[in-house]
Amino acid sequence: IVTGAGTGIGKAVTLALLRDGYRVALAGRRREPLEQTAGQSREPARALVVPTDVSDAGAVQALFARVKEGFGRLDLLFNNAGICAYGLAHELKESEWDNMLDINLKGAWLVARRIIPIMIKQKSGVILNNSSVLGLRGANRLSHYVAAKWGLTGLTKSWAIELAQY
Repeated sequence: IVTGAGTGIGKAVTLALLRDGYRVALAGRRREPLEQTAGQSREPARALVVPTDVSDAGAVQALFARVKEGFGRLDLLFNNAGICAYGLAHELKESEWDNMLDINLKGAWLVARRIIPIMIKQKSGVILNNSSVLGLRGANRLSHYVAAKWGLTGLTKSWAIELAQY
């Protein structure tokens, strides 16, 4: 599964995985970019397009139902879905703050919490969380983005400890 698979880094990773022979579930909020990415594969049958809002637990559950039906096995999660928007901390609307954290942090957790039990059961799997250098330092006009990426960095480190035994 690649979240945010329709554009940018997610698209590049998806195309590389498809080129290397993997079957890839492309998740993202907008169907059109996902279909365009899948259409660039030499073997489009290996690409499963599943429009998904990672900040919505029901949509994530539906993603996993489709992937289980389409592929059966899950070996890799590239948690890449994310947004970026600028604004001064004291001028942000609460909805802007919530949206940033819901997509960039909560979304990664919602998807991972579904795949972790599957990977534990099959005794294998990889989760890659795409954070940012801003997950390690602050930045002007990006406090909500930075907070989400610091959270994702911390979440990744915690999962490394919690899941090492598996």
